Amino acid sequence: MSADVPNDGKALTVTVDGTAFARIPIRTRVVLPGDDLDPFITEYAGPVVRDGDILFVTEKIVAITQGRSYTLDEIQPRPLARFLAKYVTRTPYGIGLGMPETMEMALRECGTPRILFAAAVSAVTKLFGRRGDFYRIAGDKARAIDGPTSGTIPPYNKAVVLGPERPAEVAAHLKALLGVDAEVAVVDINDIGGNILGSTLDKPGEQRLVRILSDNPLGQGHQSTPLGVIRAA
Repeated sequence: MSADVPNDGKALTVTVDGTAFARIPIRTRVVLPGDDLDPFITEYAGPVVRDGDILFVTEKIVAITQGRSYTLDEIQPRPLARFLAKYVTRTPYGIGLGMPETMEMALRECGTPRILFAAAVSAVTKLFGRRGDFYRIAGDKARAIDGPTSGTIPPYNKAVVLGPERPAEVAAHLKALLGVDAEVAVVDINDIGGNILGSTLDKPGEQRLVRILSDNPLGQGHQSTPLGVIRAA
Protein backbone atom coordinates (compact mmCIF):
# COMPACT_ATOMS: atom_id res chain seq x y z
CA MET A 1 0.00 0.00 0.00
CA SER A 2 1.03 3.67 0.19
CA ALA A 3 2.37 5.69 3.10
CA ASP A 4 3.49 8.78 1.14
CA VAL A 5 7.07 7.51 1.35
CA PRO A 6 9.35 7.68 -1.70
CA ASN A 7 11.32 4.74 -3.04
CA ASP A 8 14.99 4.59 -2.08
CA GLY A 9 17.03 7.23 -3.86
CA LYS A 10 13.93 9.05 -5.12
CA ALA A 11 12.38 12.34 -3.99
CA LEU A 12 8.74 12.37 -2.92
CA THR A 13 8.07 15.79 -4.46
CA VAL A 14 9.16 17.58 -7.61
CA THR A 15 8.44 21.06 -8.94
CA VAL A 16 7.32 21.37 -12.56
CA ASP A 17 6.16 24.62 -14.19
CA GLY A 18 6.24 26.31 -10.80
CA THR A 19 3.95 23.77 -9.11
CA ALA A 20 5.04 21.15 -6.56
CA PHE A 21 3.75 17.61 -7.00
CA ALA A 22 4.01 14.58 -4.74
CA ARG A 23 4.74 11.27 -6.52
CA ILE A 24 3.40 8.62 -4.17
CA PRO A 25 4.46 5.02 -4.98
CA ILE A 26 1.96 2.27 -4.22
CA ARG A 27 3.53 -1.01 -3.12
CA THR A 28 1.76 -4.15 -4.31
CA ARG A 29 2.19 -7.87 -4.65
CA VAL A 30 3.69 -9.21 -7.87
CA VAL A 31 1.22 -9.32 -10.76
CA LEU A 32 1.11 -12.76 -12.38
CA PRO A 33 -0.23 -14.04 -15.71
CA GLY A 34 -3.92 -14.76 -15.29
CA ASP A 35 -4.48 -11.92 -12.83
CA ASP A 36 -7.39 -9.57 -13.47
CA LEU A 37 -6.35 -5.91 -13.55
CA ASP A 38 -9.65 -4.54 -12.20
CA PRO A 39 -9.59 -6.10 -8.70
CA PHE A 40 -5.86 -5.42 -8.49
CA ILE A 41 -6.41 -1.70 -9.09
CA THR A 42 -9.42 -1.64 -6.78
CA GLU A 43 -7.44 -3.29 -3.97
CA TYR A 44 -4.27 -1.26 -4.15
CA ALA A 45 -5.13 2.06 -5.79
CA GLY A 46 -8.73 2.41 -4.68
CA PRO A 47 -7.93 3.35 -1.05
CA VAL A 48 -5.24 5.85 -2.13
CA VAL A 49 -6.59 7.81 -5.11
CA ARG A 50 -8.47 11.04 -4.34
CA ASP A 51 -10.29 13.64 -6.40
CA GLY A 52 -7.77 15.67 -8.40
CA ASP A 53 -5.08 12.96 -8.42
CA ILE A 54 -3.45 11.27 -11.38
CA LEU A 55 -3.01 7.51 -11.06
CA PHE A 56 -0.11 6.28 -13.17
CA VAL A 57 0.09 2.58 -13.98
CA THR A 58 3.17 0.93 -15.43
CA GLU A 59 2.62 -0.60 -18.83
CA LYS A 60 4.14 -3.87 -17.66
CA ILE A 61 1.34 -4.85 -15.28
CA VAL A 62 -1.28 -3.94 -17.88
CA ALA A 63 0.45 -6.13 -20.46
CA ILE A 64 0.88 -9.05 -18.05
CA THR A 65 -2.84 -9.07 -17.23
CA GLN A 66 -3.52 -9.06 -20.98
CA GLY A 67 -1.50 -12.25 -21.45
CA ARG A 68 1.41 -10.48 -23.13
CA SER A 69 4.30 -11.95 -21.13
CA TYR A 70 6.36 -14.85 -22.46
CA THR A 71 8.98 -16.95 -20.73
CA LEU A 72 12.32 -17.10 -22.51
CA ASP A 73 11.91 -20.80 -23.26
CA GLU A 74 8.67 -20.03 -25.14
CA ILE A 75 10.53 -17.81 -27.61
CA GLN A 76 12.61 -19.30 -30.41
CA PRO A 77 14.58 -16.43 -32.01
CA ARG A 78 15.12 -16.64 -35.76
CA PRO A 79 18.64 -16.07 -37.14
CA LEU A 80 17.75 -12.50 -38.13
CA ALA A 81 16.84 -11.69 -34.52
CA ARG A 82 20.16 -13.06 -33.29
CA PHE A 83 22.01 -10.99 -35.89
CA LEU A 84 20.22 -7.69 -35.19
CA ALA A 85 20.41 -8.05 -31.41
CA LYS A 86 24.21 -8.01 -31.57
CA TYR A 87 24.16 -4.40 -32.80
CA VAL A 88 21.81 -2.96 -30.17
CA THR A 89 23.47 -0.64 -27.68
CA ARG A 90 22.82 -1.93 -24.16
CA THR A 91 22.42 0.41 -21.19
CA PRO A 92 22.47 -0.18 -17.41
CA TYR A 93 18.74 0.60 -17.35
CA GLY A 94 17.40 -2.29 -19.39
CA ILE A 95 18.18 -4.88 -22.01
CA GLY A 96 15.90 -3.33 -24.63
CA LEU A 97 16.16 -5.28 -27.86
CA GLY A 98 19.73 -6.29 -27.12
CA MET A 99 18.99 -9.98 -26.72
CA PRO A 100 17.70 -12.37 -29.39
CA GLU A 101 14.43 -13.07 -27.55
CA THR A 102 13.40 -9.42 -27.25
CA MET A 103 14.44 -8.72 -30.84
CA GLU A 104 12.39 -11.71 -31.99
CA MET A 105 9.32 -10.29 -30.26
CA ALA A 106 9.96 -6.91 -31.88
CA LEU A 107 10.03 -8.57 -35.30
CA ARG A 108 6.71 -10.24 -34.52
CA GLU A 109 5.08 -7.13 -33.04
CA CYS A 110 6.27 -4.51 -35.53
CA GLY A 111 6.90 -6.58 -38.64
CA THR A 112 10.21 -7.51 -40.21
CA PRO A 113 10.22 -4.72 -42.86
CA ARG A 114 9.76 -1.99 -40.26
CA ILE A 115 12.47 -3.33 -37.96
CA LEU A 116 14.90 -3.74 -40.85
CA PHE A 117 14.19 -0.20 -42.05
CA ALA A 118 14.66 1.18 -38.52
CA ALA A 119 17.94 -0.73 -38.17
CA ALA A 120 19.23 0.51 -41.54
CA VAL A 121 18.42 4.16 -40.84
CA SER A 122 19.87 3.93 -37.35
CA ALA A 123 23.12 2.42 -38.64
CA VAL A 124 23.57 5.40 -40.97
CA THR A 125 22.56 8.17 -38.58
CA LYS A 126 24.75 6.80 -35.77
CA LEU A 127 27.75 7.53 -38.00
CA PHE A 128 26.81 11.22 -37.69
CA GLY A 129 26.33 11.08 -33.93
CA ARG A 130 22.54 10.94 -34.03
CA ARG A 131 20.85 8.59 -31.56
CA GLY A 132 17.35 7.26 -31.10
CA ASP A 133 16.28 6.85 -34.73
CA PHE A 134 15.74 3.12 -34.37
CA TYR A 135 12.95 3.50 -31.81
CA ARG A 136 11.53 6.59 -33.52
CA ILE A 137 10.97 4.48 -36.62
CA ALA A 138 10.17 1.14 -34.97
CA GLY A 139 7.61 2.87 -32.75
CA ASP A 140 6.10 2.49 -29.30
CA LYS A 141 5.52 -1.26 -29.67
CA ALA A 142 9.25 -1.86 -29.98
CA ARG A 143 10.13 0.67 -27.29
CA ALA A 144 7.73 -0.91 -24.78
CA ILE A 145 9.21 -4.43 -24.97
CA ASP A 146 10.78 -5.35 -21.62
CA GLY A 147 13.41 -8.04 -21.27
CA PRO A 148 14.91 -9.53 -18.11
CA THR A 149 17.63 -7.76 -16.13
CA SER A 150 19.48 -8.54 -12.91
CA GLY A 151 17.05 -6.28 -11.04
CA THR A 152 13.85 -7.72 -12.47
CA ILE A 153 11.44 -9.29 -9.99
CA PRO A 154 10.87 -13.05 -10.52
CA PRO A 155 9.33 -14.63 -12.52
CA TYR A 156 10.00 -11.81 -15.01
CA ASN A 157 13.77 -12.21 -14.68
CA LYS A 158 13.24 -15.03 -17.17
CA ALA A 159 10.57 -13.48 -19.37
CA VAL A 160 9.86 -10.93 -22.08
CA VAL A 161 6.88 -8.62 -21.62
CA LEU A 162 5.39 -6.82 -24.61
CA GLY A 163 3.72 -3.45 -24.51
CA PRO A 164 0.04 -3.34 -23.56
CA GLU A 165 -2.81 -3.40 -26.05
CA ARG A 166 -5.24 -0.44 -26.21
CA PRO A 167 -3.62 1.54 -23.36
CA ALA A 168 -5.89 4.57 -23.86
CA GLU A 169 -8.95 2.36 -23.49
CA VAL A 170 -7.45 0.77 -20.37
CA ALA A 171 -6.87 4.21 -18.85
CA ALA A 172 -10.45 5.29 -19.54
CA HIS A 173 -11.79 2.04 -18.08
CA LEU A 174 -9.72 2.39 -14.91
CA LYS A 175 -10.87 5.99 -14.43
CA ALA A 176 -14.47 4.82 -14.49
CA LEU A 177 -13.63 1.90 -12.18
CA LEU A 178 -12.11 4.16 -9.51
CA GLY A 179 -15.25 6.24 -9.28
CA VAL A 180 -13.48 9.46 -8.25
CA ASP A 181 -12.58 12.61 -10.16
CA ALA A 182 -9.05 11.48 -10.98
CA GLU A 183 -7.14 10.98 -14.22
CA VAL A 184 -5.35 7.78 -15.21
CA ALA A 185 -2.26 7.20 -17.35
CA VAL A 186 -0.56 4.03 -18.56
CA VAL A 187 3.14 4.86 -18.63
CA ASP A 188 6.42 3.44 -19.87
CA ILE A 189 8.97 5.10 -17.58
CA ASN A 190 12.55 4.12 -16.87
CA ASP A 191 15.73 5.78 -15.65
CA ILE A 192 16.53 7.30 -19.05
CA GLY A 193 13.14 8.70 -20.00
CA GLY A 194 9.55 7.80 -20.57
CA ASN A 195 6.38 7.85 -22.63
CA ILE A 196 2.68 8.03 -21.92
CA LEU A 197 1.15 5.13 -23.83
CA GLY A 198 -2.44 6.06 -23.11
CA SER A 199 -4.28 8.32 -20.69
CA THR A 200 -7.37 10.34 -19.89
CA LEU A 201 -5.28 13.53 -19.94
CA ASP A 202 -5.05 16.02 -22.80
CA LYS A 203 -1.77 16.34 -24.70
CA PRO A 204 -0.33 19.17 -22.55
CA GLY A 205 -1.26 17.15 -19.47
CA GLU A 206 0.61 14.12 -20.82
CA GLN A 207 3.66 16.26 -21.59
CA ARG A 208 3.64 17.66 -18.05
CA LEU A 209 3.26 14.15 -16.61
CA VAL A 210 6.40 13.01 -18.45
CA ARG A 211 8.30 15.88 -16.82
CA ILE A 212 6.87 15.04 -13.39
CA LEU A 213 8.02 11.43 -13.78
CA SER A 214 11.33 12.19 -15.49
CA ASP A 215 13.44 10.74 -12.65
CA ASN A 216 11.41 7.50 -12.57
CA PRO A 217 10.02 7.73 -9.03
CA LEU A 218 8.75 4.14 -9.13
CA GLY A 219 12.30 2.86 -9.55
CA GLN A 220 13.85 0.31 -11.86
CA GLY A 221 14.37 -2.83 -9.79
CA HIS A 222 12.87 -4.72 -6.85
CA GLN A 223 10.72 -1.89 -5.45
CA SER A 224 7.45 -3.67 -6.34
CA THR A 225 5.68 -0.35 -6.90
CA PRO A 226 3.97 -0.65 -10.29
CA LEU A 227 1.44 2.07 -9.43
CA GLY A 228 1.74 5.63 -8.24
CA VAL A 229 -0.27 8.75 -7.57
CA ILE A 230 0.50 12.32 -8.59
CA ARG A 231 -0.96 14.84 -6.17
CA ALA A 232 -0.53 18.58 -5.77
CA ALA A 233 1.87 18.99 -2.85
